[in-house]
Amino acid sequence: MTGLDDTAAVAELNPAAITDEQVVEHVRTGKAALFEILMRRHNQRVYRVARAILGNDTEAEDVMQETYVRAYMHLDQFENRAKFSTWLTKIAVHEALARVRKSGRLESLDSQDDSETAMRPEPRSNTRNPEEQLFGKQMQVLLEAAIDTLPQAYRSVFVMREIEELSTAETADALGLSEEVVKTRLHRARAMLQTDLYSRVGATTPSAFEFHLSRCDRVVNAVLARILVMPPSSKMLH
Repeated sequence: MTGLDDTAAVAELNPAAITDEQVVEHVRTGKAALFEILMRRHNQRVYRVARAILGNDTEAEDVMQETYVRAYMHLDQFENRAKFSTWLTKIAVHEALARVRKSGRLESLDSQDDSETAMRPEPRSNTRNPEEQLFGKQMQVLLEAAIDTLPQAYRSVFVMREIEELSTAETADALGLSEEVVKTRLHRARAMLQTDLYSRVGATTPSAFEFHLSRCDRVVNAVLARILVMPPSSKMLH
């Protein structure tokens, strides 16, 4: 299939009506441009996960590109045993941690025992009026700054569980941790963010660290420019 044919195929497909696994099968048969659907569908999660580990926007975008290229090159290894999004997230975690280790920034948690659970008081439950909702949006900036101060190990768990809303099991699988450790680190992260701040902005947490369209386009275009010139892999063709 030519690049032009690929572009037409993307336009003809309705992304909302096709599953990740179906897109993967199309890409495996040589329709490389359809990989764009997967990138646009998962850019937000991959960005948030990479940024949670790296704490830097530019590095997060670099890791996103490497994650997608690596995923594309190894699609033959995706066996539908887990969701594609979970498989992709694990690649992003691996790439981000590899960059952290290479730079010598990997933090030690030796001084903070994960076997001890630091519980926070439950945030107060309240129904917000329009003024409170506006205040919540303004406080989102403060929440993002507070999240950035968390140790990387806690920040990654918090972002994946509270912002990206992965389950405990999915988070544990992606980070290579036990579910108990994930729960403990989440409790500690919440405590570090301070109860009052968390309770005020908790309802708007999923909107933190949004990956906007212009940045999405930049990453997608950069990855497509790399993968569309790759020779077809015999492992990817059925």
